[in-house]
Amino acid sequence: MSFWRQEVVHFALSHETRLHIEEQRAWIQREPRNARPYYNLAQLYRIEGRHEEALGLLLEAVRLNDGLWEAHVSLAEVYAVREDYRAAWRHARTAERGGNSSASDLLKRYGLPE
Repeated sequence: MSFWRQEVVHFALSHETRLHIEEQRAWIQREPRNARPYYNLAQLYRIEGRHEEALGLLLEAVRLNDGLWEAHVSLAEVYAVREDYRAAWRHARTAERGGNSSASDLLKRYGLPE
């Protein structure tokens, strides 16, 4: 890996991600019943490979707002990777009922069993 990529680009991206994580944590502190910052923080954790924490945040987001369709899509993706296809399809179908078929399309494309 080049110096530029490893020392400059990676550092800058990591720094920026940490700033966004802190913003989302502060938002959760201000509005603990708002599902959006839980979803946003989960996405940032997924980028960092913090999958268990991301899963918990996504579950909290849909507990707070079951109509946050993009959180259901993300849950479908997470569960598909974990090979929990039943849960993946459950969240994909929930998102689909809300008008977002991207998770169902993905699961169908890869032939994952319902």
